[in-house]
Amino acid sequence: MSCFRGDVDFCPECGNILPLPSRLNTITCPRCSFKISVQDFTSQVIKSSVMFNPLDQSNVAVGSAEDAELKGPVIDRKCSRCNKEGMVYHTRQMRSADEGQTVFFTCIHCRFQEKEDS
Repeated sequence: MSCFRGDVDFCPECGNILPLPSRLNTITCPRCSFKISVQDFTSQVIKSSVMFNPLDQSNVAVGSAEDAELKGPVIDRKCSRCNKEGMVYHTRQMRSADEGQTVFFTCIHCRFQEKEDS
């Protein structure tokens, strides 16, 4: 006797998600071995839709790559190439999770880039 009622994608005996139909005429629940006929799925209709966000709401930067590298917080760090103060930085986890992150610096004057493993 079935304990669960509802969506045909779930086993009526134990509530487990049923696998996709195979070449056989029955679908067998992997948890309780309940068998259901493939014919029970013939009236099922699946609809899907895709909605795209408008471009103005997107968080993707639209601009040149040169401007993108100079975005971020500016710190008082001396550039090793031009010896002027002012570098932009961003961080990335380049190594394993138990090690520190890598900090990338870009000079706002000469666009020289350097990195520091912290």
